[in-house]
Amino acid sequence: MSRNDAPRACIIGAGCSGFTTAKRLKDFGVPYDCFEMSDEIGGNWYYKNPNGLSACYESLHIDTSKWRLAFEDFPVPEGWPDFPHHAQLFQYFKDYVDHFGLRPTITFGTRVEKAERTDDGLWRVSLSTGERRLYDVLFVCNGHHWDTRTPDYPGTFDGAAFHSHAYCDPFDPVDMRGKNIVVVGMGNSAMDIASELAQRPIAANLWVAARRGVWVLPKYLNGKPADKAALPTWMPRKLGLSIARSMIKRAIGTMEDYGLPRPDHEPLEAHPSVSGEFLTRAGCGDIKFKPNIKALEGRRVRFEDDSVEEVDAIIYATGYKISFPFFDDPDLSPDAEHRFPLFKRMMKPEVPNLFFMGLAQPLPTLVNFAEQQAKLAAAYLTGRYRPPSPAEMARITRRDEAFHLGPYYKAARHTIQVDFAHYCADLAKEIALGARRAAKAGNALPVPALADRRAVASLAAE
Repeated sequence: MSRNDAPRACIIGAGCSGFTTAKRLKDFGVPYDCFEMSDEIGGNWYYKNPNGLSACYESLHIDTSKWRLAFEDFPVPEGWPDFPHHAQLFQYFKDYVDHFGLRPTITFGTRVEKAERTDDGLWRVSLSTGERRLYDVLFVCNGHHWDTRTPDYPGTFDGAAFHSHAYCDPFDPVDMRGKNIVVVGMGNSAMDIASELAQRPIAANLWVAARRGVWVLPKYLNGKPADKAALPTWMPRKLGLSIARSMIKRAIGTMEDYGLPRPDHEPLEAHPSVSGEFLTRAGCGDIKFKPNIKALEGRRVRFEDDSVEEVDAIIYATGYKISFPFFDDPDLSPDAEHRFPLFKRMMKPEVPNLFFMGLAQPLPTLVNFAEQQAKLAAAYLTGRYRPPSPAEMARITRRDEAFHLGPYYKAARHTIQVDFAHYCADLAKEIALGARRAAKAGNALPVPALADRRAVASLAAE
């Protein structure tokens, strides 16, 4: 198929989801424009990204091992450690983009301000440059770790308070030496930041406050990266979870052994909190635990057990909202419970020319998730894949969510959970089924190439 026959796509964002989508579209001959508001690719993994949306902190090492985050057609450097530093991952991304010649196809310093469907189903995209363009298909790759979610407690706090998204190091944005610090939350960022600040030369006292206890999982099991021990996809889910939970408990014991509260759930019933240091710091007494904050009282913080501490700084490691600031249509955003069902975590059945890429919380990694999703999207746009009927898409989505979300307790943070290995195996089956459906339909393009012609006609009319 020639480029002239394919629909024209717009990709919003050049993080790992955006540029891997671009690479697949390029391979399939689908014309596209990729818009990135920053001056470089990488998104969340671009430390101190000038767009202000990166959540990287100086000491951050990815919790996924190098074997699980590598792109399938671009190996990671041989000399990498098991768990690379964010600067190494960022360079890997830039090397990928340059190796596959993607950089010239990305427009930097340009924000998509608005994306709206026209009456004839095209996408009208308004750019920060003031320009408006028409596209046949839209790829949303803006990430979901940038729009901070901060709890609202009664009272006011007179010390320093900020979200972990703003944390860079123990001295930026606030010099934490000698301070009494509360870190709210027990996710991965909370683990890392608390472990770093709790060291005696830094914090005077550090408490972690949370609604519930969690299982803190190690980065290594039996001397090897823990995520290399993934169970095979053919194993029944219930059996696999039982085996994994037994392994975890044998390796780390109970959370009470480290002075932490007993979790109200089993291991792997919540998105894993992974740390190679947190339990040691807790066991040493450098990290102390408190229940959730009840009220803010000037420079004092009252907790749910009515204990009160003098506090200098609060860091809210309380997660993020899923946001698409370029959409006005409420049907294109999550509901009040943070739910956003999508066919294969990508498509809304009623909008056949819209893809959400990387909008998932996959285990073990998000880095190469959209790379897999793009296989379906590129095949679809070139007539080599055809989805089932909208009703069947909805049925499959309910089935998939029951499988992927079933093991987790109900919470906003668990609405987009995905098991990476099972997802990829299932995606490959669906692409094969869709190829047969496409062949029966004569490999017709599901999204016709109209945008360029409409744009030319519009200019001629002017």
